[in-house]
Amino acid sequence: MNLKEKVKELIDKHLEENPSLFLIEYSIGKDNLIKVIVDGDHGVNIDDCVALSRAIEHNLDREEEDFSLEVSSCGIFAPLTQERQYTKNIGREVEVKTATATHIGVIQEVSDGKVTLQVTSRQPKPQGKGKITVTEQFSLPIEEIKEATLKIKF
Repeated sequence: MNLKEKVKELIDKHLEENPSLFLIEYSIGKDNLIKVIVDGDHGVNIDDCVALSRAIEHNLDREEEDFSLEVSSCGIFAPLTQERQYTKNIGREVEVKTATATHIGVIQEVSDGKVTLQVTSRQPKPQGKGKITVTEQFSLPIEEIKEATLKIKF
């Protein structure tokens, strides 16, 4: 078993024991730099990262293969890439880019690989001058979303 397979097996085992956490990405780069990025249904704290780091590090033999290890959460500004991340953020405002348009709206529902957004916009009145506020809901398949990021308000 090579290093990448062994690391994946260790990550999977740890995440089975901690079902609120899920893997976003992992990679092994030059000089055996192992990077693991996780997210959680209720967020990720430092203790979660430390526990995963130890689960990996304590089960790899540095005598066999030297490595460096970085375990982190995906961060609030990272793009949403998995259905579980969309579900975690129901009720929050996101900016979603597809191949043809950009939408800013609030995630209302996530199911069957689709995200339902509620989008509010100002549109011209059907008659006369001025604009009216229009609220619409529509669903997008997650596979059609090129990038989705949370809109953070301070």
